[in-house]
Amino acid sequence: MRRWATVAAAFVSTFTVFGVAYSFGAFFDSMADEFGTGRGLTALMFSVTTALYFGGGVVSGRFADRYGPRPVMVVGTVSLGLGLLATSAVGSIWLGYITYGLGVGTAVACGYVPMVAMVGGWFERRRTTALGIAVAGIGAGTLVCAPLAAHLIEAHGWRRAYVIFAIGGVASMALATLGVRRAPSRGAGGRVDLRAVARQRPFVVLYLGSLALSLALFVPFVFIKSYATERGVEAGRAALLVGLIGASSIIGRLGLGALGARLGAIRLLQGSFVTMAGSYLIWMASDGRYGLLVLYTVVMGIGYGGFIALSPAVVAELFGTDGMATILGATYTAAGIGGLVGPPTAGAIIDRWGFGIGIGFALVMTLVAAVTLLALPRGR
Repeated sequence: MRRWATVAAAFVSTFTVFGVAYSFGAFFDSMADEFGTGRGLTALMFSVTTALYFGGGVVSGRFADRYGPRPVMVVGTVSLGLGLLATSAVGSIWLGYITYGLGVGTAVACGYVPMVAMVGGWFERRRTTALGIAVAGIGAGTLVCAPLAAHLIEAHGWRRAYVIFAIGGVASMALATLGVRRAPSRGAGGRVDLRAVARQRPFVVLYLGSLALSLALFVPFVFIKSYATERGVEAGRAALLVGLIGASSIIGRLGLGALGARLGAIRLLQGSFVTMAGSYLIWMASDGRYGLLVLYTVVMGIGYGGFIALSPAVVAELFGTDGMATILGATYTAAGIGGLVGPPTAGAIIDRWGFGIGIGFALVMTLVAAVTLLALPRGR
């Protein structure tokens, strides 16, 4: 029973931190209008946050391996509340890079990598299923928080919406902390030679594939609402598209997570990369038609959900569970780099040449990622 309590805690944690982070698209237009910034500069706020929470995963993971996940979760809870409250009062987008980037970025780094590594350490036979449930919180959080943010912004403005998110986020993270339990060690007591692991071919292939994918992965979270509204879609329905990515990603997280135990996590991760590449073809062909945009978000969300659910299982399969938080955090620095570079690059491309070329950029990156991951070995 204790190990399933850790799954519930991880679900609540990922629901909260990613629900807040991935609702940024709902705030995008309001903040860009108030601060007078273009798509590239406004998207950089999200990108700084992404880089910090994925790049910070190697730090939070190492601390969790050494001291346990609960102290790290406390740091994340405080950071989330202070970061959102400070962001609600900023007078410029540049200050928002610091308050939102550091606050939310640190919260996600503390509330994600240590928690999924904790779950992975508690399970062996049903690991992919347990991890799928744990990270399904990301999809559920995106589904709930993005439309909720749009409603709060319309009713109260974006600043007060962040205050409400701060209060709710702290309460939710505090609840998750109650279920945190350090996983039993099965080897070196959580210590791992990260430099030795990073020189291994499987790590290099996984890292490069994740980097290429992450250059495209966060583009729809930032731009799909803006794309849809420019083509006449009502703002509420446009914001719902981000929520649909989260909703369909739950299918990927739970369904592919469960299948991973039968078909192998590595093979399914490769399939998830191919699925995401195919989704961008649908976006390119949509021409703003809402039905095709919904189809894009569903296909993309399933592939994205598989990527998130299966990556920890692949790390455990390739490198074992001892020191898993450290290794997982190191692999996620690739997503940090991709998240930092991808959305601003796409935003600059869209500002200069339009959405068609920007979506094409994302398509090419996902194709490169899918081809790269084919070189991943089948196991240890």
